Amino acid sequence: TEDPQRKLILLKYLDGNYTNYMQGRTRFHKLDFSLEILNTSREDRQIHEYIVSKGSEEKVWQIQLEVYEPVSNPSIQILGRALANGSCTITLNCTAERGDNVSYSWGSQDTRTLGLCSHNGSLLHLFYPLQNASVACACTASNPVSSRVVAFNSSECSYEQGGKSPIADLALSSLPLLLSLC
Repeated sequence: TEDPQRKLILLKYLDGNYTNYMQGRTRFHKLDFSLEILNTSREDRQIHEYIVSKGSEEKVWQIQLEVYEPVSNPSIQILGRALANGSCTITLNCTAERGDNVSYSWGSQDTRTLGLCSHNGSLLHLFYPLQNASVACACTASNPVSSRVVAFNSSECSYEQGGKSPIADLALSSLPLLLSLC
């Protein structure tokens, strides 16, 4: 078994000079004393210690490093659709195949349908009168490092020919992953 007191030192800083023991794997930024871990993977998800020694005093900070897989493009599935008493009811499910700690939210840029589309969670239950010719809702799948959006446009309550749903992708964006320890 391994000695529990054994530690891997990434970087040492002393009197304005530093030694990077993980050259090519970490980058030290002397300007703000941050340490960037390059090409992170899930194996880097652990507790790291930041130790400052000054004379006989030592301060130790423990930092939990979290590593997230970016969210993949989400898709929307129609789980149910019903027409009754001049109103339409549609149940939609938004899911992303990949990504860690993904959260889902629904919304709309159209002020007429904003209230219909506002919801947190992957499931959205739409209920609207048929006078609303078109309902456009967008699902956002996100986590701390990325965000992806997909739109749903319903122009009528009846099923489309061939059972396909009218789904269109919006511009997708992903936030860069930058982890730094300070």
